[in-house]
Amino acid sequence: MPYSYPELVTDNENPIDYLKTAVSQGEHWYLAVLKAMARWDQPEEVIDGRRYRYLIAGEAFDWLLLAERLVEELDGSVGDRERDELLFHGHPPLEIEEEEFQTLIGTPKYQAYLNYLYGVIVEEALQLAVEEELAKEQHAHVWSAAHIDGAGVFNRIYGRSQPELLADFLKERGRAPTDEIDLSDFKEFTYWLFKYRVRTGEGARVASDTRKGLAALSRVEAAARKRLLPSPAEA
Repeated sequence: MPYSYPELVTDNENPIDYLKTAVSQGEHWYLAVLKAMARWDQPEEVIDGRRYRYLIAGEAFDWLLLAERLVEELDGSVGDRERDELLFHGHPPLEIEEEEFQTLIGTPKYQAYLNYLYGVIVEEALQLAVEEELAKEQHAHVWSAAHIDGAGVFNRIYGRSQPELLADFLKERGRAPTDEIDLSDFKEFTYWLFKYRVRTGEGARVASDTRKGLAALSRVEAAARKRLLPSPAEA
């Protein structure tokens, strides 16, 4: 049975007020959070000294970060386990179809969510996959004199070292190479790397690397789901 959807948002209702009212009236908290997202219009904010950057590079929507922000407003209405499963593992308490998810958060945010998925999450998974490849190569040659390509993960994927790429990223943003970067900056750097790879790479290689990242992400998610399954004694 399809869930109820918000009408096209044309009002100025505060999304946090909407969220609290919806939950108090019996709406499931997860659906209320998604509907509140459709009403959210702040790309970033600072609360108690912490920066929340929901929109990376103006294009990629970090929906779980906004979910964290909204869940905090529910003041204990969400169980710890459900909260942690969503925010730390990306496992929602309700199974909804992708089209329903898109309708609930709105098409513009859904498109930005896809940018984040491919440009940050899959790109991180690609880096993990290549790191594993390099580790296997090192292990395979541990007893031989065969030459090991000393290039690291970034050299293997992007053809340049991480410090070089990071310096270019910071320069494009008018920042010094010595500037410290926080988690939001690092996510934006990862998204920048994704666009750099697509822009500078050969088409077949770009597609192959993206598939490699998707496969690595699937393995990680499958392992996470396996850990969540109850043991035979608990079943």
